Amino acid sequence: MITGTKILVTGVTGAVATPLAEHLAKSNEVWGVARFNGPSAAADRERLHTLGITTRSLDLGDGDFSELPDDFTYVLHLSWMRAGLDQLEASLRTNVEGAGLLLQHCRKAKAALVMSGMGIYSAHDDPWHEYTETDPIGRGSTAYAPTSPASKLGVEAVARFCARAFDLPVVIPRLNTFHGVPGSFPGMHIQASIDGRSMIAPTDPNPHTPIHFADMALQLEALLDAAGTHALITNWCGDETVTAQEWMQRANELSANHPGGGSGRIEVRPAPGSPAGTRADPTRRRSITGPCTVPFWPAFDEIFHTITRQEQT
Repeated sequence: MITGTKILVTGVTGAVATPLAEHLAKSNEVWGVARFNGPSAAADRERLHTLGITTRSLDLGDGDFSELPDDFTYVLHLSWMRAGLDQLEASLRTNVEGAGLLLQHCRKAKAALVMSGMGIYSAHDDPWHEYTETDPIGRGSTAYAPTSPASKLGVEAVARFCARAFDLPVVIPRLNTFHGVPGSFPGMHIQASIDGRSMIAPTDPNPHTPIHFADMALQLEALLDAAGTHALITNWCGDETVTAQEWMQRANELSANHPGGGSGRIEVRPAPGSPAGTRADPTRRRSITGPCTVPFWPAFDEIFHTITRQEQT
């Protein structure tokens, strides 16, 4: 467990970053940066401050880090700009150039984690294909964020360069589907089931290898310890494979007695260039972190109960 260190978390308002920053802030000095420019910016900063997280408003693409210290022990670079192809230039400036400028500023750190994702892999037609770290990359596409494959390829290249140029140990996890909170992808399906709405998937079945945020928090230390100046790349996924169709079915079972619930649907809508599934091989990650500790289905049920409790308050 990481304790007594000074940690920077970028993209701190994101669905993945917030619970990780909250966990780390219990026993570390945590700084969180984001743009903080939306309608909830003030409330977001206030909530983070109540958790003991020091915040700064930064646009990484600007490269102005004058308000940010450079003496962090660890850097968790989780910030990500999702954008359409009409914003490709802005996406590359923020996601790729911004990452390099950040690592340059924090080059004295003991280690940096630079988040990538499954979108970097070139799509395979078989939905059950298990992507490994040596699979082809750079020819994928995602309908929800068309610039992501190019940006992820760029950020991995920049992170690898920075590791060698600045003698900065770097680990690059390729994140699979995370879960454990209402804002996660499975949580969105639960909400769709409660509301009687549909969710889109490119295929039936649509497999994932989800990882709970609690396991991510537990595995952080091992991943950072494994960072190297020849950057370590690993899938960051769970140990179980589950399809979107299976968890929608379970969500419908749980919400059957909820007013209007129990009728969520998976609408299959093929997306050219997108992967048929996002199943990942956990072998390399397990060799670093050991097995995951949170089984998927009990945690999925708990997300449902969390959402319904929130609706009642």
